[in-house]
Amino acid sequence: MRALLATLSLLAVSCTSTLSSREPSPMTSPTAPTKTGYAHVNGLSLYYEVRGSLADGGTPLVLLHGGLHNTLLDAPVAARLAQGRQVISVDLQGHGRTADADRPLRYEQLADDVAALLEELRVPQADVLGYSLGGGVSLRLAIQHPSRVRKLVVVGAPFSNTGWYPEVAAAFQHLTGAIADMMKPSPVYQTYAAIAPDPAGFARLIDKTGELQRRPCDWSAEVSKLSMPVLLVFADADSMPPSYIAQFYGLLGGGQRDGGLDGSGRPKSSLAILPGRTHYDLFESPAMVAAVEPFLGR
Repeated sequence: MRALLATLSLLAVSCTSTLSSREPSPMTSPTAPTKTGYAHVNGLSLYYEVRGSLADGGTPLVLLHGGLHNTLLDAPVAARLAQGRQVISVDLQGHGRTADADRPLRYEQLADDVAALLEELRVPQADVLGYSLGGGVSLRLAIQHPSRVRKLVVVGAPFSNTGWYPEVAAAFQHLTGAIADMMKPSPVYQTYAAIAPDPAGFARLIDKTGELQRRPCDWSAEVSKLSMPVLLVFADADSMPPSYIAQFYGLLGGGQRDGGLDGSGRPKSSLAILPGRTHYDLFESPAMVAAVEPFLGR
Protein backbone atom coordinates (compact mmCIF):
# COMPACT_ATOMS: atom_id res chain seq x y z
CA MET A 1 0.00 0.00 0.00
CA ARG A 2 2.88 2.38 0.74
CA ALA A 3 4.24 1.88 -2.78
CA LEU A 4 0.79 2.47 -4.24
CA LEU A 5 0.43 5.75 -2.36
CA ALA A 6 3.85 6.77 -3.61
CA THR A 7 2.66 6.05 -7.14
CA LEU A 8 -0.30 8.39 -6.73
CA SER A 9 2.06 11.10 -5.52
CA LEU A 10 4.37 10.44 -8.46
CA LEU A 11 1.50 11.14 -10.83
CA ALA A 12 1.37 14.65 -9.34
CA VAL A 13 -2.14 14.24 -7.96
CA SER A 14 -1.11 16.16 -4.87
CA CYS A 15 0.65 19.02 -6.68
CA THR A 16 -2.23 19.73 -9.02
CA SER A 17 -4.69 19.86 -6.16
CA THR A 18 -2.56 22.19 -4.02
CA LEU A 19 -2.87 25.05 -6.49
CA SER A 20 -6.36 25.86 -5.28
CA SER A 21 -5.22 26.02 -1.65
CA ARG A 22 -2.48 28.60 -2.18
CA GLU A 23 -2.90 32.34 -2.27
CA PRO A 24 -3.96 33.68 -5.68
CA SER A 25 -1.09 34.46 -8.03
CA PRO A 26 -0.53 35.00 -11.75
CA MET A 27 0.16 31.26 -11.97
CA THR A 28 -3.46 30.44 -11.12
CA SER A 29 -5.10 32.74 -13.68
CA PRO A 30 -4.52 31.20 -17.11
CA THR A 31 -5.45 33.14 -20.22
CA ALA A 32 -7.20 31.43 -23.11
CA PRO A 33 -4.99 30.33 -25.99
CA THR A 34 -4.91 32.56 -29.06
CA LYS A 35 -4.91 29.52 -31.32
CA THR A 36 -5.68 25.80 -31.03
CA GLY A 37 -5.46 23.01 -33.55
CA TYR A 38 -4.59 19.45 -34.46
CA ALA A 39 -1.52 18.43 -36.41
CA HIS A 40 -1.91 15.18 -38.32
CA VAL A 41 1.49 13.61 -37.76
CA ASN A 42 2.75 10.02 -37.52
CA GLY A 43 -0.77 8.59 -37.34
CA LEU A 44 -1.85 11.01 -34.59
CA SER A 45 -4.08 14.06 -34.43
CA LEU A 46 -1.73 15.91 -32.12
CA TYR A 47 -3.48 18.70 -30.21
CA TYR A 48 -1.66 21.97 -29.55
CA GLU A 49 -2.37 25.43 -28.14
CA VAL A 50 -0.60 28.71 -28.83
CA ARG A 51 -0.36 31.59 -26.36
CA GLY A 52 1.43 34.90 -26.58
CA SER A 53 2.99 36.53 -29.60
CA LEU A 54 6.22 36.06 -31.48
CA ALA A 55 8.36 39.19 -31.50
CA ASP A 56 10.58 39.96 -34.47
CA GLY A 57 13.46 37.54 -34.38
CA GLY A 58 11.94 35.71 -31.39
CA THR A 59 11.83 31.98 -30.84
CA PRO A 60 8.68 30.12 -29.72
CA LEU A 61 8.77 27.93 -26.63
CA VAL A 62 7.36 24.40 -26.81
CA LEU A 63 5.92 23.22 -23.48
CA LEU A 64 5.71 19.45 -22.83
CA HIS A 65 3.68 18.19 -19.88
CA GLY A 66 4.39 15.45 -17.38
CA GLY A 67 2.90 11.96 -17.34
CA LEU A 68 -0.93 11.91 -17.29
CA HIS A 69 -0.98 15.72 -17.42
CA ASN A 70 -2.40 17.76 -20.29
CA THR A 71 -2.61 21.29 -21.68
CA LEU A 72 -5.66 22.11 -19.52
CA LEU A 73 -3.84 21.30 -16.28
CA ASP A 74 -0.71 23.13 -17.40
CA ALA A 75 -2.49 26.24 -18.73
CA PRO A 76 -1.47 28.42 -15.73
CA VAL A 77 2.21 27.70 -16.37
CA ALA A 78 1.82 28.21 -20.12
CA ALA A 79 0.12 31.56 -19.54
CA ARG A 80 2.88 32.78 -17.25
CA LEU A 81 5.60 31.75 -19.70
CA ALA A 82 3.70 33.42 -22.56
CA GLN A 83 4.23 36.88 -21.06
CA GLY A 84 6.79 38.15 -23.51
CA ARG A 85 7.03 35.15 -25.85
CA GLN A 86 4.99 32.67 -27.84
CA VAL A 87 4.29 29.33 -26.13
CA ILE A 88 3.14 26.19 -27.95
CA SER A 89 1.66 23.63 -25.52
CA VAL A 90 1.21 20.05 -26.71
CA ASP A 91 -0.95 17.11 -25.60
CA LEU A 92 1.30 14.09 -26.18
CA GLN A 93 -0.03 10.76 -27.44
CA GLY A 94 -2.99 9.56 -25.39
CA HIS A 95 -2.96 12.65 -23.16
CA GLY A 96 -5.57 15.40 -23.05
CA ARG A 97 -7.21 16.05 -26.39
CA THR A 98 -4.80 13.86 -28.36
CA ALA A 99 -6.34 10.44 -28.93
CA ASP A 100 -4.25 7.36 -28.28
CA ALA A 101 -2.80 5.26 -31.09
CA ASP A 102 -2.13 1.56 -31.54
CA ARG A 103 1.47 1.82 -30.38
CA PRO A 104 3.20 1.95 -27.01
CA LEU A 105 4.49 5.14 -25.46
CA ARG A 106 8.15 5.58 -26.32
CA TYR A 107 10.25 8.68 -25.65
CA GLU A 108 11.84 8.40 -29.09
CA GLN A 109 8.48 8.30 -30.89
CA LEU A 110 6.97 11.09 -28.82
CA ALA A 111 9.98 13.25 -29.69
CA ASP A 112 9.47 12.50 -33.38
CA ASP A 113 5.83 13.54 -33.00
CA VAL A 114 6.85 16.93 -31.60
CA ALA A 115 9.41 17.40 -34.38
CA ALA A 116 6.71 16.64 -36.95
CA LEU A 117 4.41 19.17 -35.27
CA LEU A 118 7.07 21.86 -35.60
CA GLU A 119 7.46 20.95 -39.26
CA GLU A 120 3.71 21.26 -39.84
CA LEU A 121 3.61 24.60 -37.99
CA ARG A 122 6.59 25.77 -40.05
CA VAL A 123 8.67 26.43 -36.97
CA PRO A 124 12.28 25.80 -38.00
CA GLN A 125 13.64 26.07 -34.46
CA ALA A 126 12.16 26.40 -30.97
CA ASP A 127 13.12 26.53 -27.34
CA VAL A 128 11.78 23.44 -25.56
CA LEU A 129 10.74 22.95 -21.93
CA GLY A 130 9.67 19.55 -20.68
CA TYR A 131 8.64 18.42 -17.19
CA SER A 132 9.11 14.87 -15.87
CA LEU A 133 7.86 12.58 -18.66
CA GLY A 134 7.83 15.63 -20.94
CA GLY A 135 11.41 16.29 -19.86
CA GLY A 136 12.38 12.90 -21.24
CA VAL A 137 10.62 13.75 -24.49
CA SER A 138 12.40 17.10 -24.65
CA LEU A 139 15.77 15.38 -24.16
CA ARG A 140 15.06 12.92 -26.96
CA LEU A 141 13.90 15.79 -29.20
CA ALA A 142 17.23 17.55 -28.65
CA ILE A 143 19.14 14.31 -29.27
CA GLN A 144 17.21 13.19 -32.36
CA HIS A 145 16.45 16.60 -33.89
CA PRO A 146 19.17 18.95 -32.61
CA SER A 147 18.64 21.52 -35.35
CA ARG A 148 15.06 22.01 -34.11
CA VAL A 149 16.10 23.00 -30.57
CA ARG A 150 17.72 26.36 -29.83
CA LYS A 151 17.65 26.04 -26.03
CA LEU A 152 16.52 23.12 -23.89
CA VAL A 153 14.99 23.20 -20.40
CA VAL A 154 14.67 19.89 -18.57
CA VAL A 155 12.55 20.09 -15.41
CA GLY A 156 12.63 17.18 -12.97
CA ALA A 157 13.59 14.46 -15.46
CA PRO A 158 16.52 12.00 -15.43
CA PHE A 159 18.78 10.97 -18.31
CA SER A 160 18.50 7.31 -17.29
CA ASN A 161 15.98 5.13 -15.49
CA THR A 162 18.55 4.51 -12.75
CA GLY A 163 18.26 8.10 -11.58
CA TRP A 164 15.06 7.65 -9.57
CA TYR A 165 15.22 6.92 -5.86
CA PRO A 166 14.56 3.19 -5.19
CA GLU A 167 11.13 3.89 -3.70
CA VAL A 168 10.13 5.82 -6.81
CA ALA A 169 11.31 3.04 -9.11
CA ALA A 170 9.37 0.57 -6.97
CA ALA A 171 6.26 2.71 -7.28
CA PHE A 172 6.42 2.41 -11.07
CA GLN A 173 5.69 -1.29 -10.64
CA HIS A 174 2.23 -0.31 -9.39
CA LEU A 175 1.60 2.21 -12.15
CA THR A 176 -1.12 0.24 -13.96
CA GLY A 177 -4.71 0.73 -15.01
CA ALA A 178 -5.79 -1.00 -11.81
CA ILE A 179 -5.47 2.32 -9.93
CA ALA A 180 -7.66 4.25 -12.41
CA ASP A 181 -10.76 4.17 -10.20
CA MET A 182 -8.76 5.41 -7.20
CA MET A 183 -7.64 8.42 -9.22
CA LYS A 184 -11.08 9.57 -10.33
CA PRO A 185 -11.34 12.31 -7.66
CA SER A 186 -7.98 13.80 -8.76
CA PRO A 187 -7.48 16.80 -11.09
CA VAL A 188 -5.44 14.52 -13.35
CA TYR A 189 -8.47 12.34 -14.07
CA GLN A 190 -11.07 15.12 -13.93
CA THR A 191 -9.33 17.16 -16.64
CA TYR A 192 -8.73 14.05 -18.74
CA ALA A 193 -12.40 13.06 -18.53
CA ALA A 194 -13.43 16.60 -19.51
CA ILE A 195 -11.37 16.86 -22.70
CA ALA A 196 -10.19 13.43 -23.87
CA PRO A 197 -11.71 12.02 -27.08
CA ASP A 198 -12.28 8.75 -25.18
CA PRO A 199 -12.62 9.31 -21.41
CA ALA A 200 -12.77 5.53 -20.94
CA GLY A 201 -9.15 5.32 -22.08
CA PHE A 202 -7.66 6.60 -18.81
CA ALA A 203 -6.77 3.15 -17.49
CA ARG A 204 -5.04 2.33 -20.78
CA LEU A 205 -3.04 5.55 -20.54
CA ILE A 206 -1.87 4.61 -17.03
CA ASP A 207 -0.88 1.16 -18.28
CA LYS A 208 1.16 2.63 -21.13
CA THR A 209 2.77 5.25 -18.91
CA GLY A 210 3.79 2.64 -16.35
CA GLU A 211 5.22 0.38 -19.05
CA LEU A 212 7.25 3.29 -20.42
CA GLN A 213 8.63 4.23 -17.01
CA ARG A 214 9.66 0.65 -16.24
CA ARG A 215 11.75 0.37 -19.40
CA PRO A 216 15.53 0.67 -18.93
CA CYS A 217 17.21 3.60 -20.64
CA ASP A 218 20.53 5.43 -20.46
CA TRP A 219 21.13 8.48 -22.65
CA SER A 220 24.31 9.67 -20.95
CA ALA A 221 26.52 9.33 -24.04
CA GLU A 222 24.04 11.23 -26.18
CA VAL A 223 23.45 13.92 -23.56
CA SER A 224 27.19 14.61 -23.35
CA LYS A 225 27.19 15.43 -27.08
CA LEU A 226 24.37 18.01 -26.99
CA SER A 227 25.54 21.29 -28.46
CA MET A 228 22.70 23.65 -27.49
CA PRO A 229 22.55 25.40 -24.11
CA VAL A 230 20.62 23.32 -21.56
CA LEU A 231 19.04 24.43 -18.29
CA LEU A 232 18.40 21.71 -15.72
CA VAL A 233 15.76 22.57 -13.11
CA PHE A 234 15.28 20.33 -10.09
CA ALA A 235 13.84 20.56 -6.59
CA ASP A 236 16.12 20.26 -3.57
CA ALA A 237 13.92 17.33 -2.49
CA ASP A 238 13.34 15.88 -5.97
CA SER A 239 12.69 12.23 -6.90
CA MET A 240 16.39 11.68 -7.61
CA PRO A 241 19.38 12.40 -5.36
CA PRO A 242 21.50 15.55 -5.65
CA SER A 243 24.50 13.42 -6.59
CA TYR A 244 22.65 12.21 -9.68
CA ILE A 245 21.61 15.76 -10.58
CA ALA A 246 25.27 16.81 -10.31
CA GLN A 247 26.21 13.92 -12.60
CA PHE A 248 23.62 15.12 -15.13
CA TYR A 249 25.07 18.62 -15.01
CA GLY A 250 28.55 17.18 -15.41
CA LEU A 251 27.52 15.45 -18.64
CA LEU A 252 26.69 18.91 -19.99
CA GLY A 253 30.09 20.31 -19.05
CA GLY A 254 29.03 21.82 -15.75
CA GLY A 255 30.91 21.66 -12.48
CA GLN A 256 34.31 21.13 -14.10
CA ARG A 257 36.07 24.35 -13.13
CA ASP A 258 35.74 27.71 -11.43
CA GLY A 259 33.52 30.08 -13.41
CA GLY A 260 35.95 32.96 -13.00
CA LEU A 261 35.47 36.49 -11.79
CA ASP A 262 34.26 37.57 -15.22
CA GLY A 263 32.21 34.43 -15.82
CA SER A 264 34.46 33.33 -18.69
CA GLY A 265 34.76 29.87 -17.17
CA ARG A 266 31.04 29.24 -17.13
CA PRO A 267 29.74 26.31 -19.19
CA LYS A 268 27.10 26.99 -21.83
CA SER A 269 24.55 25.05 -19.77
CA SER A 270 23.08 25.93 -16.38
CA LEU A 271 21.68 24.26 -13.28
CA ALA A 272 18.91 25.50 -10.96
CA ILE A 273 17.98 23.66 -7.76
CA LEU A 274 14.92 25.24 -6.22
CA PRO A 275 14.74 25.27 -2.41
CA GLY A 276 11.73 24.05 -0.50
CA ARG A 277 10.31 22.11 -3.46
CA THR A 278 9.68 18.49 -4.40
CA HIS A 279 9.16 16.75 -7.71
CA TYR A 280 5.42 17.13 -7.21
CA ASP A 281 5.19 20.91 -6.81
CA LEU A 282 8.23 21.92 -8.85
CA PHE A 283 6.54 22.57 -12.19
CA GLU A 284 3.71 24.76 -10.84
CA SER A 285 6.10 26.82 -8.74
CA PRO A 286 6.56 30.49 -9.73
CA ALA A 287 10.23 29.90 -8.86
CA MET A 288 10.49 27.50 -11.79
CA VAL A 289 9.32 30.18 -14.20
CA ALA A 290 11.62 32.73 -12.56
CA ALA A 291 14.57 30.38 -13.13
CA VAL A 292 13.63 29.67 -16.74
CA GLU A 293 12.95 33.17 -18.04
CA PRO A 294 16.49 34.59 -17.74
CA PHE A 295 17.90 31.49 -19.42
CA LEU A 296 15.54 31.75 -22.38
CA GLY A 297 16.12 35.48 -22.72
CA ARG A 298 19.89 35.33 -22.39
